[in-house]
Amino acid sequence: MSRNERALRDALGRYATGVTVVTTQTARGPLGITANSFAAVSLDPPLVLWSPARRSRRFPAFEAASHFAIHVLTEEQRWLAERFARSGGDFAGIETTPGLGGAPLIAGCAARLECQHAAQHEGGDHLILVGEVRRFAQGSGAPLIFFGGDYRRLGGPL
Repeated sequence: MSRNERALRDALGRYATGVTVVTTQTARGPLGITANSFAAVSLDPPLVLWSPARRSRRFPAFEAASHFAIHVLTEEQRWLAERFARSGGDFAGIETTPGLGGAPLIAGCAARLECQHAAQHEGGDHLILVGEVRRFAQGSGAPLIFFGGDYRRLGGPL
């Protein structure tokens, strides 16, 4: 990573984000990836986006996925973020049920969005994937936050 890339990454790290795990079903089985590049796009139609890195070994599976599920993690689910940042196929001990297109749905999240692939756009070293939200659920618990290169808790109101 060049000096300018590191400086830009540090500057972008000043923007606090939520932490998600995105899952899909592949011919080899369930697959997950930790992502903080997630955003709401539209309520009508209901669209969201996320952006997997092209250098990820999991990229081809998510690029080809017809369906995926986005799980907004709670503070207590940091271990899920860390697990799926390392390994995409390790669902051992995780309670899941099959969702649309077979995408594994993880229990106990702050929110979950089941999406059908709607569009994709070039995004440099990432691909911008747009999903139409077909089903969603809201849980409870404070969200897991990522800021300054580390996981954080959400503070109280100002």
